[in-house]
Amino acid sequence: MRKTLTKAAACAASLLALAAGTPALSGAAEGDIVEIEVLDGGLTPRGTYMGALRVKLQPGWKTYWRAPGDAGIPPSFSWRGARNVGALSITWPAPEVFLTSGYRTIGYHDQLVLPVEITPKTAGKPVRLKGRMQLGVCKDVCVPAELSFDHQLDSDAGRNPAIAAALASRPWSAKEAGVRHAACSLRPSEYGMKVTARISMPPAGGEEVAVIEPGAPNLYAGETTTRREGGLLVAETEFLPADGNAYAIDRSQLRITVLGQNHSVDIQGCSAG
Repeated sequence: MRKTLTKAAACAASLLALAAGTPALSGAAEGDIVEIEVLDGGLTPRGTYMGALRVKLQPGWKTYWRAPGDAGIPPSFSWRGARNVGALSITWPAPEVFLTSGYRTIGYHDQLVLPVEITPKTAGKPVRLKGRMQLGVCKDVCVPAELSFDHQLDSDAGRNPAIAAALASRPWSAKEAGVRHAACSLRPSEYGMKVTARISMPPAGGEEVAVIEPGAPNLYAGETTTRREGGLLVAETEFLPADGNAYAIDRSQLRITVLGQNHSVDIQGCSAG
């Protein structure tokens, strides 16, 4: 099942975006901007179902990664109505870094294929993947979109090249990238907590951009600055409380992604230091 964001919806959404303070430029989107469909990937050797959400964008439009950068809109999902879904795992392909009107954002252009692996509650029974994806799309104007999907996965489907390509484009693991050590130091700031990560790793190529995610829903991260100090990649950001309440930072839950010209790296957790 597909759902598209039409010109009329885009105009209404752009007004909402402006009212909310989302960066927007003059201009209007023509025709359908974005649509979503579910891809089948069949059963894995582990007995899980492999599928994907494919988000197709009109030329010139882009959407955002899970950590969208300075001014992006983070995607979110609702799986209400799904059937026989015991566990669900999303694999994010490595994103691109965009610079638009002085803002650094992180995401994808043309299309995003987001692999989804589902462990059924009851083996051998059909799996229905149903829900909604909320996301932001940008060109000359930034608009929010909500897309619905509803599809019964085909257990007899063969290997899907689009899903295979998306899985292959995921960031390298720390081990694959030759990361030797990652340490994070914390110090209080006026409004939150400054985090400095020092990562011993070979260069990922070109201008490296690091993103540090707090791994906690009650915290959000500001812009990350990145620099090289010899064999160390140094990344700094500030975590701020989303609700103003007290919080704790668990270094093992921090997630550091390094985006480079040659490859990207996904680092799970860091030690004190």
